[in-house]
Amino acid sequence: MKKGKDNNQENLPPSLFDNLDIFAPAPAEPPKKEGKKSKGETAAAPLRPKPGLTGLGPMQQLYDFNFRQYSAYVICSRAIPAVEDGLKPVQRRIMHALYEQDDGRYTKVANIVGQTMQYHPHGDASIGDAIVVLANKLWGKGKGYLIDGQGNFGSLLTGMPHAAVRYIECRLTELAKKEVFNRKTTTYVPNYDGRKEEPVYLPAKIPLLLMMGADGIAVGLSTAILPHNFIELLEAEIALIQKKPFQLYPDFQLGGLMDVSDYQDGLGKVKVRAKIEKDGKNKLVITELPWGETTDSLAESIEDAIKKKKVPVRKLHDLTSDTVRIELELQAGESQEKAIVALYAFTNCEKSISSRPVVLDGGRPRLMSVTEILRKNVDRLMELTKREQEIRLGELDDLFHARTLDRIFIEERIYKRIEQEKTMEGVRNAVRTGFVPHMKELRRKVITDDDIERLLKLQIRRISQFDINKNREEIEAIEKEEREVRDNLVHLRAFVVKYLKGLVKQYAKSYPRCTKVESGAFKEVDVRAITASELTIKWDKENNYVGSGLRNGDELFKCSSLDELILVWKSGRFRKVQPEDKIFVDKDLLAVMRYNQEKDRDALDFTCVYEEGSYGFSYIKRFRFGGLIRNKDYFLAPEKPKSKILLLQRGCPETLYVKYKPAKGQKIHQQHFLPLELVDRVNRETGKTEKQEVVPIRSATAKGKQLTTKPIAKVSGAKGSWWDDSEPPSKGVLD
Repeated sequence: MKKGKDNNQENLPPSLFDNLDIFAPAPAEPPKKEGKKSKGETAAAPLRPKPGLTGLGPMQQLYDFNFRQYSAYVICSRAIPAVEDGLKPVQRRIMHALYEQDDGRYTKVANIVGQTMQYHPHGDASIGDAIVVLANKLWGKGKGYLIDGQGNFGSLLTGMPHAAVRYIECRLTELAKKEVFNRKTTTYVPNYDGRKEEPVYLPAKIPLLLMMGADGIAVGLSTAILPHNFIELLEAEIALIQKKPFQLYPDFQLGGLMDVSDYQDGLGKVKVRAKIEKDGKNKLVITELPWGETTDSLAESIEDAIKKKKVPVRKLHDLTSDTVRIELELQAGESQEKAIVALYAFTNCEKSISSRPVVLDGGRPRLMSVTEILRKNVDRLMELTKREQEIRLGELDDLFHARTLDRIFIEERIYKRIEQEKTMEGVRNAVRTGFVPHMKELRRKVITDDDIERLLKLQIRRISQFDINKNREEIEAIEKEEREVRDNLVHLRAFVVKYLKGLVKQYAKSYPRCTKVESGAFKEVDVRAITASELTIKWDKENNYVGSGLRNGDELFKCSSLDELILVWKSGRFRKVQPEDKIFVDKDLLAVMRYNQEKDRDALDFTCVYEEGSYGFSYIKRFRFGGLIRNKDYFLAPEKPKSKILLLQRGCPETLYVKYKPAKGQKIHQQHFLPLELVDRVNRETGKTEKQEVVPIRSATAKGKQLTTKPIAKVSGAKGSWWDDSEPPSKGVLD
């Protein structure tokens, strides 16, 4: 065990900003004439930010420095767990405080809070909440991994809050005391005020970080580590040591179902579902929750879906006590399978959970995969085990030396030599002289003052009752254990594997897998297939309303509540809106279109011909609706007076027919255009000449290509009755 300020400062985790050096002494000012300095006196140069760091002046530099220091503090000292022991600083200090006063009995949490504040001076409320979180890191109905709580620590099932810290008690679990603590292998440093010492890291031999999971929000980054099954982690560590393949997936104590197809070794996400069972012909029962949900939050999401008529549920009964039970009565004649699909689609019965394992590795934040974290845990386990065995070997050597000294001291009656000595120095010399003939029997050829002091403290009763046979047996037992320890050090990997297998055997029944891993990915729920005929959109042109709740008006189409509507006015203004019962539109509305963002954004193109303002110039463009903000006005035609849409249709016609307004001296009365005609154009990216359409697809707000400067009477993608076939054909130019 290492102690002391000088030595232990070297063991502190390096700061995130160890090399941050934006402060430098200010340039020395010329000495002032008034006043004299004593010989050897020097003026301390004030610290100023180095010039040129940001180019924004000293105040900005000072701000940047302070912000970086603050962000480093939050990252390293508050929010992000260390990969070495899997704990955040407040959790580590709580565990240390519990261990310091552990006597096997329960202790008031309020008392633990006070003890922890000696090491973590950030307020009692945050410490109390952290203790509750640690105590709730449990499995199934079992006790916590590290803290065994007594009293109301809240409920993960219902979301019920915990009682005040003065009413609840806790203590360390046996697992924590055996596998997380060891004073002999712990490095200590002074606490914040130097009055006590706290551990840099706890010597945890089990993978706490992946066992319990963690989440935290720091400055500029966050972490989200999902919990895994304890036994599976131990088996994975064995596989790592033996260089065998393994797979690790999250496991949640609330159970449920899980899709791990996109887990990506902890760098992706998982989908979790509630476990929904059929009960009779007209009832469903939720028996397990998805991770992160409580029965209250899940019931609230289901009730909201019921109000919006998205799930065919008539009544909900929350009967949760020690186990989850939410009963759902379906509407008459509704299919249970369809209801289950709707629950997964429209409620929190299914949710996606992202995993982003950001940890402190050597005091510095790193994004690591689950395998990398586990490998770090294995390396630390090997290191701690080696140190434990080396320490034990040293203890056995000390014990062998002591037992040998005792035997010789008593058997050869060396204690008789000190009877005539009157000084302490004489006593020491007499003892040393007595051991000279027997030095070959000792491993250490030097007898220290400490050895002599210990021998002199031997009781007369022990000397008189000394059993040479018992002493010999003790020495033989010591030598046997020494051989075992040396063998463990030589075959360290095999010894660690044996240790891990012992843990698996001991705890296998206590930590079964709770969350069922689906063999494949969850079948995607086609939400629109469920609600394809949910809404019927009508247009009341007389009163200027559009919506699904209109009694009068022309029926346009049916759509899902998840679809959107695009309203286009004659002036060229358009807007994306959500389908509602009743939407007011003015009399200049031109078109109402159904818009499915997932399908239509990059697949469905439109053609528009518009007349720009008072000039009367006409333009044609092809475009796609995409990247639109709901309820915001956009413009197909320039926002000018007298701008108007002449043609708007899905897709693009091969031939566009245009009829001009009669004018004096007019020779051409009609023309046709080919918007899909291929022309030679230079590709801006490659610089090569390629065949491209004369009217390419642009954004909805793009200007388009000029069609004509003549006033247009009629325009269409097909020949109308107004088209004169007797007139010689005239092709318009777009390029």
